[in-house]
Amino acid sequence: MPTITPEIWDELHDRAREAMTRAYVPYSRFPVGVAALVDDGRIVTGANIENASYGVGLCAECSLVSDLIMSGGGSLVAFVCVDGDGGTLMPCGRCRQLLFEHSADGMLLKTLSGIRTIDEVLPDAFGPRTLRAYQDSH
Repeated sequence: MPTITPEIWDELHDRAREAMTRAYVPYSRFPVGVAALVDDGRIVTGANIENASYGVGLCAECSLVSDLIMSGGGSLVAFVCVDGDGGTLMPCGRCRQLLFEHSADGMLLKTLSGIRTIDEVLPDAFGPRTLRAYQDSH
């Protein structure tokens, strides 16, 4: 995994703030923007996109993963999420699971309590590694 310098964290934060300005939030009025560094050096971004049928709205992390897949795939190595004021925001449990699916081992997240790994914010997670380990043993 590449070294994540303070400058990279600043770039991710800036890109997340920029993405947040494109959020579509007519119902909650709570914009969220995200940015992540991919293992090949790209930065992918996303913003939440609401819908009048609340359950079909897309969180910013879904938008980011769509950008990741549509721009060539890869694994996420560092992630930032911001609220409408640009403050650090912790992804919900569902979104942590979504990020885990596309994370490199040891992916880093900027959290309210500092930089944490995906395994620290989603301990004992179920995901692709679990399925591979099972398949390899059978």
